[in-house]
Amino acid sequence: MCATTDVHHEIAIAAARAGRHVIVEKPLTGYFGEATDAPETMLDGALAHADAVLDAVARAGVTLCYAEDFVYAPPVAKIRRLMEVGGGVVLELRAEECHSGSHAAYARTWRTAGGGSLLRMGSHPVGVVLQLKRHEGQVRRGRPIRARSVLADTARLTQLPEVAARRQFLRAAPEDVEDWSVAIITFDDGTKATVHSNDVTLGGVRNVVTAYLTNGVLQANITPSTSVMAYAPDAAVWGDEYISEKVETKAGWQFPAPEEDWMRGYPQELEDFVDAIRERREPLSGAALARDVVEVIYAGYLSAARGRRVDLARR
Repeated sequence: MCATTDVHHEIAIAAARAGRHVIVEKPLTGYFGEATDAPETMLDGALAHADAVLDAVARAGVTLCYAEDFVYAPPVAKIRRLMEVGGGVVLELRAEECHSGSHAAYARTWRTAGGGSLLRMGSHPVGVVLQLKRHEGQVRRGRPIRARSVLADTARLTQLPEVAARRQFLRAAPEDVEDWSVAIITFDDGTKATVHSNDVTLGGVRNVVTAYLTNGVLQANITPSTSVMAYAPDAAVWGDEYISEKVETKAGWQFPAPEEDWMRGYPQELEDFVDAIRERREPLSGAALARDVVEVIYAGYLSAARGRRVDLARR
């Protein structure tokens, strides 16, 4: 079922109560009131929705599969393996998803989207950095390394007077949500992650993850990938052939996606979900990660509104 973010939790709870295993796209849920509501209320409300889903899943004895494809993308999977083999400490993670804006009407308002770029797009980079640190902790300590605090900022750049008059290439049309965000996450081992997500980046989707370790640097270019490069002096040269998501023109140098679904991890995540259900285990991207993403992002909204670092409540 395709559904807007504001009903994710309702559908997931209904499916669990019917005894069905649940796959939920990012984000798991959020807060769907007015953009002017207190950010403390937003954080509490979003976590209440998340906890209701996790409770329904636990009571029904079914599996919640959190469809965070960044976690399963082959370049990120390779980063995990190299982290394991190298044995270095991850000092900082940098991750982003940025593009020129959503075409979906639901993405424009808080009531249907639950937030702007930090939630709608930031779920991807937040999810992957949280998962990589959880994985590092399991390998090195036997327990996950989790987020401890968040410092964030958000903005609605496309509504600045000078920008609004020159936004012909941007698709973003926010009404009461942000179109730019950055978040600094501090983990319980003192290390950091920086997450960028915005609707004001031209040139197609940027999905990039970089890990800075004590003994190396790893970078995953999910999108764009340089596996295929093409040049055309005119956009008409490539006809109707697909190039990549959200590019504004087919002219000039391009990075055509030879197998976009595979590179972004969609087949791999579904394979893990099937195996997890059959083997009665937690998926690589499961309920715990889904809740942590919601908590970090709404703590980010609280941080941006209050201008201070926000500590996370541990459960």
